Amino acid sequence: MTIIHISAECYPVAKVGGLADVVGALPKYQNSPEVSSQVIMPFYNNKFTKENVFNTIYSNQISLGNTLVNFNVLTLKENKLEFDTFFIDIPELLFKDYVYSSDDTERFLSFQIAVLDWMLSWEKYPDIIHCHDHHTGLIPFMLQESYNYEAFRKIPNILTIHNAQYQGWFPHLKVGLIPPFNFNHVGLLDWGGTINPLAAAIKCAWHVTTVSPSYMEELKLAANGLESLLSAESDKCSGILNGIDSHVWNPETDHYIIKNYNIKTVKAGAEANKKYLCDTFNLDFEKPLFAFIGRLVDEKGSDLFPEVFKLALEKNNLNILLLGSGNSFVEQQLEALKKDYIGTYNAFIGYDEKLSHIIYSGADFLLMPSRVEPCGLNQMYALRYGTIPIVRSIGGLKDTVTDISKKDGFGICHNNATVLEITNAIDRGINLYNDQPKYKKIRKKIMEIDHSWDVSAEEYIKLYNSIN
Repeated sequence: MTIIHISAECYPVAKVGGLADVVGALPKYQNSPEVSSQVIMPFYNNKFTKENVFNTIYSNQISLGNTLVNFNVLTLKENKLEFDTFFIDIPELLFKDYVYSSDDTERFLSFQIAVLDWMLSWEKYPDIIHCHDHHTGLIPFMLQESYNYEAFRKIPNILTIHNAQYQGWFPHLKVGLIPPFNFNHVGLLDWGGTINPLAAAIKCAWHVTTVSPSYMEELKLAANGLESLLSAESDKCSGILNGIDSHVWNPETDHYIIKNYNIKTVKAGAEANKKYLCDTFNLDFEKPLFAFIGRLVDEKGSDLFPEVFKLALEKNNLNILLLGSGNSFVEQQLEALKKDYIGTYNAFIGYDEKLSHIIYSGADFLLMPSRVEPCGLNQMYALRYGTIPIVRSIGGLKDTVTDISKKDGFGICHNNATVLEITNAIDRGINLYNDQPKYKKIRKKIMEIDHSWDVSAEEYIKLYNSIN
């Protein structure tokens, strides 16, 4: 079986969010003697492409409306990704130092057309075409409706929704950019009076998945306008929980962290990493360390942090460390807190991969008060490293973290993204930390939880087989 994943992101080539982590891991875990899982993505002008050498294996032109656009297909001269990866190079549209911009219609439409035009030249077509998010959402429509791609009609295609908040909308006046199709079916492109690539994909894909079972159910109630569509198409929809790359995220071998450890040596290992964080950021090693890693956007509940942190820090019985960037106003507020809580609070505005690993291994608790969390990977990383997650029970957080008040519970959960509930959850975390025998028992327990991609990859293979 040959599976083609088509995506705007793939770690470590280009990463904006969790989409990159999924596409960078799932093919690796799907590959076997019976399965060849490959990735096609855009060629960006970024650190990865500058540091590697590429070969051109195909060149042609696509028609983007009345405009001819040149494109190349590249491969890595030395493949370091553990799966075959192909890069669509469209210099004037895709070769930028960013992944997304304010108007990406032509960029990602040209990418999708180039992918399908190149596939027409293949001697053997893939068995499955797996599309990820709205950036590839017009592919299921074009496979079904465009005259150019009739050869692909019988190839099953899958759409995975990583985040339904972003749908790729563009006006009907640009419909001519799409390769010729039966215009009687133009309604498949429309949702709410505009062309909506994500809606079109939901209508046309053979099967639709989301990145956790709970997120699929939540989308039928709140999906930025797509609720009724997902409810109507529910028979072909399912949720498959993401996994994590347990080779990359392994405290025993992680080259980023200060001291490696396993479940037997977690106390010494976690303390060494915590000491590094406390020394680096002027925090009190004796106090519990609460951390946040992620984007400072409303979806993550981070706009509540300035008030939450003030309330928590006034009690002076904890440390807080934040790593992230996003909303400039929130950034300014979080930076301003530094001068008021010297020795118990600090923030690194930006992103640093090495630092994120050290935080997962050195923090005592990880905060995730998300308003929207389709799956969430951070809580799985935290569990792997023995850091107890404090989460809002929504989406994948609900599927992966059980509150300590319940049988076999191991995390701290709250129901709403409010200042009061988050601060109460932090207080519960402090109480747990003060009960060191219980805290240490839970820390070892969570390190035994298996959230590797092995289980999830097998679920996708079963799905492919069921529709092939």
